[in-house]
Amino acid sequence: MPIPGKPLRRLGFLTIGLFDPADPAAGHRATLEIIELGERLGLDSAWLRHRHLQYGISSPVAVMAAAGQRTDRIELGTAVTPLGWENPLRLAEDLATVDLLSGGRINPGVSVGVPMQYEHLKSALYPDTAEVEDFTYTRVERLLAFLEGRPASDFAGREGFEEFSDRVQPHSPGLRDRMWYGAGSLRSARWAGAHAMNLLSSSVVFGEPGGPTDFAEIQREQIRAFRAAHPAGSAARVSQGLVVIPTDSATVEQRDRYHAYVQARTPRTAGPQGSRGMLFARDLVGSSERIAEELYAHAGFREVDEVAFALPFSFAHGDYVQILTDMATRLGPALGWRPAG
Repeated sequence: MPIPGKPLRRLGFLTIGLFDPADPAAGHRATLEIIELGERLGLDSAWLRHRHLQYGISSPVAVMAAAGQRTDRIELGTAVTPLGWENPLRLAEDLATVDLLSGGRINPGVSVGVPMQYEHLKSALYPDTAEVEDFTYTRVERLLAFLEGRPASDFAGREGFEEFSDRVQPHSPGLRDRMWYGAGSLRSARWAGAHAMNLLSSSVVFGEPGGPTDFAEIQREQIRAFRAAHPAGSAARVSQGLVVIPTDSATVEQRDRYHAYVQARTPRTAGPQGSRGMLFARDLVGSSERIAEELYAHAGFREVDEVAFALPFSFAHGDYVQILTDMATRLGPALGWRPAG
């Protein structure tokens, strides 16, 4: 076994929540069951990917609301919500409501940028304002301001029988401190740190001209830049999200299928992709002992004490049950982690 630098403090997972368009309710119920399983296994957090016009979770806030009523302890997050699709004021209302109903367990992760496939859908998304929408960090700043309780209106008081607030209601104390930013570049990591957010570092990064070309080294550089810019310094929270597939209790058929899945995705990790130099992390598959060794050799992993391992997109429900169970009972302990409760 590897010699850990320090025990892993928090262990969570990330799911896309795939569903069959012929029966979408079944897929959403299966996602809720996986979250319930995560709580029973003592995992610390469950994170939802956000997918629009695809066959995955399009409304993670609604799913978190449902999961919050089915669970008592596990934290619930989004990784990430693309703010280009959202009105920050309305999103602030929804997040605060769900956070209060869950007992303060929501960890919203966000990102900015032009929505995917924007040229094909902008007339439906923003029919009157498509050409003037601001998809920059300003959108995050607006959301943070509303969650902090800054004014959203220049009127407060009574009008007739109704009472109006000049701030987003309800207000959920502490939610602002649980806001995360999904960063893949040095610029976005520094921005998140300077704005006192938490950092979600995933299996995708963007290299810098003249900088390191190895994924793990790039991730480490970004995490350190984030903390250098953050008011909390080295204590600023960072969560790493690699695709990790332990096979300890898997059947022979499952193991073969998992390895074939990883093999098919491995070529994209050979070098930078596209004009921005996007790099993908290699998926980790095998025994928990082997995965732990690979993680302790990973420069990015050595910078964190909490993770949200990503579940593969296209596996079956039974596969996710096996993977989560092995994460909690084999891989987590191999990393020094202890289940909650």
